[in-house]
Amino acid sequence: MATIKDKSRYDAVMSRIEELMTLVEEDTPMTDKRVMELDLLVELAEEYEDEHFPIGTPSLPDVMKLRMYEMNLTQEKVAELLGLSQSRISNFLTGKTTPTLEVARIISTRLNIEPAIVLGV
Repeated sequence: MATIKDKSRYDAVMSRIEELMTLVEEDTPMTDKRVMELDLLVELAEEYEDEHFPIGTPSLPDVMKLRMYEMNLTQEKVAELLGLSQSRISNFLTGKTTPTLEVARIISTRLNIEPAIVLGV
């Protein structure tokens, strides 16, 4: 199968994808040549993006801050929720320390953060 070799070709593919998105409706048959072209171009663009613009695993501090925002929690409330001191939470949020396995389980369960992120694996 073909691949996108450089940024200019990627930009051209993305432009064509945008054009096709305006032409393809949800009820357009999968056998329509525009749908098939769109599927192929999206697959090519995804491969290029995976190679050139990889998205890494987020860090525990970043995910904890996001979860605190989503749950409207202060550092004090997180400390209470997890049964830890505020200074310990501060160390996790700044990345100065990583949680023990026991604390990682608590963070994962109570803040609904994937274990792999909490453990940094």
